[in-house]
Amino acid sequence: MLLALPFPNIDPEIFAIDLFGFNFALRWYSLAYIGGLIIGWRVIVRLMKNASLWKDAAPMSPGKAEDLLTWLIIGVVLGGRLGFVLFYQPAYFLSNPGDILKVWQGGMSFHGGFAGVIVATILYSWRQKLPLWSVADAIAVAAPIGLFFGRIANFIMPELWGRPTTVPWGVEFPGVSCPDTWLLACTRHPSQLYEAGLEGILLGLIILLLVTRYRALHFPGMITGVFALGYGLARMFVELFRQADAQFVSLDNPFGYVITLGNAGLTQGQILSLPMVFIGIALIFWSRRQK
Repeated sequence: MLLALPFPNIDPEIFAIDLFGFNFALRWYSLAYIGGLIIGWRVIVRLMKNASLWKDAAPMSPGKAEDLLTWLIIGVVLGGRLGFVLFYQPAYFLSNPGDILKVWQGGMSFHGGFAGVIVATILYSWRQKLPLWSVADAIAVAAPIGLFFGRIANFIMPELWGRPTTVPWGVEFPGVSCPDTWLLACTRHPSQLYEAGLEGILLGLIILLLVTRYRALHFPGMITGVFALGYGLARMFVELFRQADAQFVSLDNPFGYVITLGNAGLTQGQILSLPMVFIGIALIFWSRRQK
């Protein structure tokens, strides 16, 4: 028997109550989104109160950050869910449109949520006549917090687990089968924790260092570029260990490559992350050239 880490006995539901014939439940998945958004909002408020971090002045008052939170919630939820529906399981949801609204069952796409946040940020900045790139930078500072909580929630669900592995820190996820050709114990990479560490902790610390030590907020667009580049690289790396969605996997394509390059290829997650890498690099150079 291989060494393996047993999956922690954590109920995805924190509590559930029956009220007037309806069942209401608070799940870790929902709490992760709520906590990430609220803490991220407080981080943005703190940034707005610290004028020394900005070149001239903070891009908006702390009070407007609360209004921004509402726009971000709409962008994250709508974009994340619609992105998952369109990018990963369009056929299923076309046959079961009622399931699109069941966000509490999991199934959110970061790239869709990222697109939703972009739209919400552009619209809010335009309506309030705020400097777009400075507002975007403030959101980018807070974003790794939400990513960290979201990936931990993915682990608890459990969902988005990794490929079969023999590493001693492999996890036996409940109810997750392995291929018939996998003769050893069915342990998998805890890819959700890899992403929490890279996209949440490491990227967050890099951004924090750039903001506090190197005054990166003096260059509008730079932190947004660093976030896009950092997330894109981290996600493309973790995709090497993450199990592809079932609709992309077959006997001839066990790793779920959408684009095949000889014996290797690119997964859907890598394809969606690659533009973020290029956009991030372009934004970093562009921000440095602005007066």
